[in-house]
Amino acid sequence: MVRMARVQVLVQLDDAQVELLDAVAATVEDSRSELIRRAIDLYLHAVDESVTAVRSADAYRQMPDDPDEVEAVRALAASAWPGA
Repeated sequence: MVRMARVQVLVQLDDAQVELLDAVAATVEDSRSELIRRAIDLYLHAVDESVTAVRSADAYRQMPDDPDEVEAVRALAASAWPGA
């Protein structure tokens, strides 16, 4: 993994969030900062996947699959991989 330059960002958390953050950080033996960075990475990745899925679904609604093409691909797959 390539390390990038970091920018310090101030984030305000409530007491319950800090308490839980500290408990999890201690359990996984990581710093608060590292845990927050990993959580943000996971969240951003999930959002990106959701946006991609929505865009893909929109594209299919705008231009649905041609049933004849779908059947041709199924037939080709069946001939290439019998019993699959």
